This record gives sequence, C-alpha cells and structure tokens, in this order.
Amino acid sequence: MPNGWVDDHLVARLLGADFQVWDDKTVDWSAYDRVLLRSVWDYSRRGEEFLAWCRAVGPRRLRNRPDLVAFNADKRYLKQLSAPTVPTTFIAPGDSVPAYEGEVVVKPNISAGARNTGRFGPTAHAAATALIEQIHDSGRVALLQPYLTAIDTHGETALVYIGGQLSHVLTKRPVLRSDGVAPVADGELGVAAAMLEDDLVRAGTADAAQKALAAAIHAEIAATFGVPVYARIDLVASPDRGPVLLELEAIEPSLYLDLAPGSSQRLADAVRTS
Repeated sequence: MPNGWVDDHLVARLLGADFQVWDDKTVDWSAYDRVLLRSVWDYSRRGEEFLAWCRAVGPRRLRNRPDLVAFNADKRYLKQLSAPTVPTTFIAPGDSVPAYEGEVVVKPNISAGARNTGRFGPTAHAAATALIEQIHDSGRVALLQPYLTAIDTHGETALVYIGGQLSHVLTKRPVLRSDGVAPVADGELGVAAAMLEDDLVRAGTADAAQKALAAAIHAEIAATFGVPVYARIDLVASPDRGPVLLELEAIEPSLYLDLAPGSSQRLADAVRTS
C-alpha cells in the first residue's frame, strides 16, 4: 500500500512518519530511526525476499523485529508455542495425506489474507485434497484443521496488544464459506473477498479465560523475541478445551484502530519507546 492503509494514517501523522514500500530500491532505510511494518500484504508471496529485507533493515530499526517476523511468517509456529491451538496436522510435500473426517479447513503454512485457504464439509473432501495438492505443488506445507463451529455462532475473538499491554478486543465474523476455497477479491491485494467487507470486524469483549490465554501467548513471544510493538492474538472457542489460538498476527495485521479510541496514540507511543 504505497500510501498506507487508512487505519494507519493517524498513527503516521502522530509520528511524523513517511509511508514507504518495502521493496523500493531507492529508499535509504538507514535514514529512519524506526521502520514500522504495517500493510505489507504481499510479503507471503515473496517470503525469502521479504525476510532478507527485514534482516537488512535490522533489529535496531525494524518493528516488529526481524526474528519475530521470521517466526510468525510460517504457520508452523503453532506447534512451537506452548499454548493450546486449533488441532493441526502439518502435511509437507511428499507426505501422504492422512484420512480425515468431518468439516475441515485447509491452508498453506505461508500465506496471508486467507489466500489458498478453504473450508470443506464431509461431501467435499476431494476438493480439500485437491487444495492440499495445489499447496504442495507450490512447495509449501499444508495445514489440515477441523472446522470449529463456534466460529459460526461466536466468530473469532482478537485481542490486540500494543506496547506490551492489551489495547482493545475485536470480534470477527466467519470468513470462510462452506465447501470451497475462499474467493479472492479483484485488485492488487489478492486477499479473500470477505476480508474486505465493511462489517467483517466490530469492537468486542473478551472473557477471563480468553484474556488469560492471550496474556500467556503474548508473554511467551515477548520472552523469546522481546516485547512486540503490536500483536493481534486471534482466538476461537473449542468444544472441549475452552479458547484456543487460531493465529498469532505480528507482521501485518489490521488492528482496526478506528474501533478503539486512543489506540492510534498508544501505537505511536509504543513505536517511540521501542
């Protein structure tokens, strides 16, 4: 997004910041005190190039820091965290596809914006397997997960941390429609069409169990990588384990700052003190 995502414009004004495109060869990144990742929504399609750029900008400038970005860029981080997560089978190219039943979600280990992601009921398993094969053909690992029906009734709960503190909570309605790959919106972003719908996310609340799990996840990544300037922790209810982690977003999440008064100032302050 050469001119930045609208949600970040107030933060940029508060910081006196410029918007720059990460792969612009004319930019002197050493001229900046801080480089804040925001709408780099093409990174997953150019992963190695993007991570090399992050390392070149370096941990003194880049926020979030390059080691956290590299960790979060591959969804296999789910099996490295100690938190309860959505049960996930990781199927690498060359692996046999295991037998599965019920409604499932298939997604790549490296992706963003629900690209190459689908939800498949029991009568659509052939399409699920075809998506796994497509992901393998691209050289990526496929994730196979049960579809947790609580998403249909309660949505996802996203807890946004800024500067090490819980800033605000969001509720996100379902993105994936049944029995197919999520359709991609027209245009350069290449994200699932549902991701751009106006009513996708609203201000929400979190209960004690959700707050405790999010705090534990945030503490774990902070202990390993330092306190992130921002992180969005997406949770969903499981039928037998309470809340579980769906995804950790520490690279380019929409933070929906417009839904949380004061959050733009909190993010600007966190950048200054990071």
